[in-house]
Amino acid sequence: MMKQPCVYILSSNNKQSLYIGVTSQLKQRVWQHKNKQVNGFSYRYNTINLVYYEIHNVMESAISREKQLKHWKRQWKRQWKNNLITEHNKEWVDLYDQL
Repeated sequence: MMKQPCVYILSSNNKQSLYIGVTSQLKQRVWQHKNKQVNGFSYRYNTINLVYYEIHNVMESAISREKQLKHWKRQWKRQWKNNLITEHNKEWVDLYDQL
């Protein structure tokens, strides 16, 4: 399986919870989230729908972008992330099957 650094955002079914992560094997990592193989936030809040991802050339770039996405002040964070997702995935469909 080829490795490709990327940042991804998962959403709960009701779109109330978002999870931001970074990985080098997106399809495998999202499968783990969907099948409750990952303990923590995504497990507790059932964030299993891949609604956004960005591919990067190197892992350092992906990690930097993940930190940027997580850094926004709490009051602006939610709206900013919603806008980012909607810009690329208007209907918030699960992109997992398109990988």
